[in-house]
Amino acid sequence: MTELRRGWTTGACATAATRAAYAALLTGHFPDPVQITLPRGQTPSFALAVERLDDGAAMAGVVKDAGDDPDVTHLALVMSTVTPGPAGSGIQFRAGPGVGTVTLPGLPLDVGEPAINPVPRQLMRQAVFEVAAEHGTGPEVDLVIEISVENGEEIAKHTWNPRLGILGGLSILGTTGVVVPYSCSAWIDSIRRGVDVARADGQQHLAGATGSTSERAVAELYGLPQLALLDMGDFAGAVLKYVRRHPVPRLTIAGGFGKLSKLAQGHLDLHSGRSQVDLTALAELARPLGGDELAAQISAGTTALHALRLAGSAGVDLGAAVAERALLTCQGVLRGSTVAVDVVVVDRAGAVVGRAGHEGSELRGRDGE
Repeated sequence: MTELRRGWTTGACATAATRAAYAALLTGHFPDPVQITLPRGQTPSFALAVERLDDGAAMAGVVKDAGDDPDVTHLALVMSTVTPGPAGSGIQFRAGPGVGTVTLPGLPLDVGEPAINPVPRQLMRQAVFEVAAEHGTGPEVDLVIEISVENGEEIAKHTWNPRLGILGGLSILGTTGVVVPYSCSAWIDSIRRGVDVARADGQQHLAGATGSTSERAVAELYGLPQLALLDMGDFAGAVLKYVRRHPVPRLTIAGGFGKLSKLAQGHLDLHSGRSQVDLTALAELARPLGGDELAAQISAGTTALHALRLAGSAGVDLGAAVAERALLTCQGVLRGSTVAVDVVVVDRAGAVVGRAGHEGSELRGRDGE
């Protein structure tokens, strides 16, 4: 099997562009390629895609290579423009076109700050100090660093930024500078930041959903604002584990029948490449409710959707059974915490086909009255 190729974060690209631009500001020449040092000691080199030197300002740009990771910022042009700052001002960061601004508390940046995360900021400072030392300009550097991303505002629509209150563009991210293919670490980090922002806003009830259909369903069901909604994707475990450490009074896990049948089987990563729907397990779940014939039909089937339809035709509430088992998985992860958790299962049309837990049990009781 061919090893997947690693890539570079937007933070690493911004650092390379900043180092090249500052060197050009001091010398009149852009180093190309430009080498930087990452937190774990790697020293990658980056080719410059654009460069511009004006009177009192220098700009350099690097095209982000995310390797084999399915990253929406792959091939984005990350640019850094550096200009001298007022004496004694130190290094200041600004959001240029395509880079967002923080508007809500709960992130590792203050409200009003450009969405350039702490590690990339430190990498850029380090690069600037290294260039300053190489050219003998002294330890004190007064510099304005403006980071831009071409089409960043449009790309950001496909990220968590709008719901995190980061407006106007992308975030400049990366704790190691390296993108590990399919690690999905950026998504998991976004889940954590989503929890942080919701908690800081005082939200008492959060919902993690596997996709847009289940998100719409759970938002309508409970009247939740967007700030309380976590784009969980396949990472149910990431939501549960982080909320266990950073509790809220109530958490709902919502998703399609197929995804949550995996959660019912004990899987915390619901990606198709890392867990599969076990039709035999679904058949055994249906057997006490619908008998051997239904169980045999489900076991011989092809998909979770087919199993749900077979159960529905037999008058068996398989969605509720999956919700109950998924709830047990959630409660196992949250054991010892104060978080009340419930599960909502939807079909492809967004109709609720199963509920279990905090509110679901109560509603089923009322429905039966």
